[in-house]
Amino acid sequence: MCGMSQPPHNRSSASPPARPDASMSLLTHVMDHSLDEGYAEASARRESDGTAGLPRTLKAKLGLAAGLVLAAMVVTLGAAQARVAAPVLAKERQELIDRVDLADAHADGLERDIERLRGTVADRQREALKQHGGEQGQLVALLSGATEVRGPGIKLTVDDAKGASTGNGSKPRENTGFSDTGRLRDHDLQKVVNGLWQSGAEAISINGQRLTSLSAIRAAGDAILVDNRPLVPPYEVLAIGDKKKLGTAFQDSADGQYLHVLQESYGIRYTLSPEDEVRLPAASSLTVRTATAVEKGAS
Repeated sequence: MCGMSQPPHNRSSASPPARPDASMSLLTHVMDHSLDEGYAEASARRESDGTAGLPRTLKAKLGLAAGLVLAAMVVTLGAAQARVAAPVLAKERQELIDRVDLADAHADGLERDIERLRGTVADRQREALKQHGGEQGQLVALLSGATEVRGPGIKLTVDDAKGASTGNGSKPRENTGFSDTGRLRDHDLQKVVNGLWQSGAEAISINGQRLTSLSAIRAAGDAILVDNRPLVPPYEVLAIGDKKKLGTAFQDSADGQYLHVLQESYGIRYTLSPEDEVRLPAASSLTVRTATAVEKGAS
């Protein structure tokens, strides 16, 4: 069997190897021809006309110099004006600061006067209760909170849960209307105080604020107010009464169980301990809603 002759291999007719960047022809073209042809023609035309670069005529040079001088003058005048105005602004700022400080000092003085007058009014009210209460004057002063008292009782310290946030009160605690933030609310403290009264407390104070029959426990944002005075946690509730029976009666009451639920479900912290002697201050202010003068000679 005869084999067919093979045609000679022509190396010159072989196609050249492909460039590694053949697939990036657009990018290669941009890199090799960074200047657009139109811009290159315009630059060449300006060079041939002699208009490229800085102005060559005297008039053009003078115009350029005048523009530069004018720009420098504007910058210099602006800097000088700012430098001149700086002391004036600083003086006006200091005057405003002085006025604010003066107003604050005046307001502080008024607050001190108000507190002094409140104390004077409260002292006179207490004296009036003692003088015109007859044989029951001391009892009336005691029940109205007009006098300082002391005796055995209990100390109940209530605090927010650890890491409690302020929140916005938008998430209710089940159906009770409380915010699920781990913070003690005004209605929580109201229940605690009412439970102590019902358990036999004779006098109660919260963080040094003596409670009376006219005291109000309210909320202002996240703060708890007692008679319009803000309190901060922990809340120390002192109650005078039988130190053995008072604590047990409170814990067994519905309000004591309510406080226990707050501890178990929401992390509210509280401690209750009997005290041999508890001292409660007099109420800071007594507001008389209704009063009738006693007629002389009346029994």
